[in-house]
Amino acid sequence: MQTLNRSLQAAILELLRRRHPAICRAWFSDLIVEDAQGGEITVVAADAAQLTYLLEYCRRPLVEAAQAATGRLVSVRFVLPDGSEPSAGDGEEDDDRPSFEKYDSIFCLHGDYTFDQFVVGLCNRMAHASCMAVSESPGTVYNPLFIYGSVGLGKTHLLHAIWHKVLDRSPAARVMYLSSETFMNHFIEAMEKGALDSFRFRYRHVDVLMIDDVQFLSSCERTQDEFFHTFNTLYQAHKQIVLSGDRPPSEIVGLEDRLVSRFNSGLVLRIDPPCMETRLAILRKKCRARQMEIPEDVAMYLATRLKSNARELEGALNRLHSMSTLDSRIIDMNLARECLGQDASQVRRQIRIQDIMGIVTDKFDVKLSDLQGRRRSRSIALPRQVCMYLARQFTSHSLEEIGGFFGGRDHTTVLHANRLVSERRNTDPTFQARLEDIEASLRQG
Repeated sequence: MQTLNRSLQAAILELLRRRHPAICRAWFSDLIVEDAQGGEITVVAADAAQLTYLLEYCRRPLVEAAQAATGRLVSVRFVLPDGSEPSAGDGEEDDDRPSFEKYDSIFCLHGDYTFDQFVVGLCNRMAHASCMAVSESPGTVYNPLFIYGSVGLGKTHLLHAIWHKVLDRSPAARVMYLSSETFMNHFIEAMEKGALDSFRFRYRHVDVLMIDDVQFLSSCERTQDEFFHTFNTLYQAHKQIVLSGDRPPSEIVGLEDRLVSRFNSGLVLRIDPPCMETRLAILRKKCRARQMEIPEDVAMYLATRLKSNARELEGALNRLHSMSTLDSRIIDMNLARECLGQDASQVRRQIRIQDIMGIVTDKFDVKLSDLQGRRRSRSIALPRQVCMYLARQFTSHSLEEIGGFFGGRDHTTVLHANRLVSERRNTDPTFQARLEDIEASLRQG
């Protein structure tokens, strides 16, 4: 057995960082990758904690990266420096109990959503500090932690940051992040398949459980009952629970009183829209990350006009960059005014869902009847989700109205589509470029 040449090892790790940034850790650069006979690659971890992390989070992503880098079918084995492999039970569950899957968390996490990348201001200082405290000492302070506020204010960013921080400090920790919709879907699937034992093991054997958009639990009584027992099991075991929503627990219509009581028993914090100073700080950080320079008067103009949330500011920067690049124009006040002139109500009046569907059918080479039909194949589902995402961005239609355009789907389907497209846009550069091309076509009419 011999160590892989450095360029190939670097290629594997770079592919891993590009495809799965959320699972990558600083110590990955110290890993030793050895090439064994028979199409097997051995990864040498420095200690047992690293080995546990690699086994639980990285086996499948590393296999994919190694196969892409080497151009051949390979398997991956993890060992310690003395060559010993994990004993039975390390990183894998016993055969007689359900497995613990973490991929739902890994593949919906944003690699840049860390505490270092979060812009702290008066609007979110308490929420940021409490999430930091939770990540440093899970289960001992602020349990449960409930953060609420409108869209685009940083709730999801903070939950992702907890995930990263906990695993940086304790690689073997079991951390689960998901949306309430995913929890509901898994529960329904488990009931249909008679696999509730596996479902309960999956969610009740974690060190940290984080549920985003918890207000959607209110739509299903049986899911609320299941989550109530999951909550109690984790709380009694001193495991950390972090929840986010768009309103405080007491204002979530349809949420059972016993869950409201549980959620209120910990720390409940609100995130407010960013103040002027925070909006400017967000713009500057986003510009540095993109290596993009904008004049101070343009930054002031954007921060003054766009007051709702960070997502709105980032969207304006995306458009400003796109207009500057496509038209070979410098970024100045004239371009900024043009950018915001196309934003908000003016664009919403001009662009119709029919316009969106027309461009998407052309770009994805699908039929209009497919977008509005019931087929769920991947080739149809993605363009349909893109249409729903763009309809939320460019029109004033409600979630129910958008769903109605696409075969009478309900509002939860539209929200799910929006989340999937947003996550893929943040992690897949090719898809991001394709989406920006569609957006540019919409603006140009």
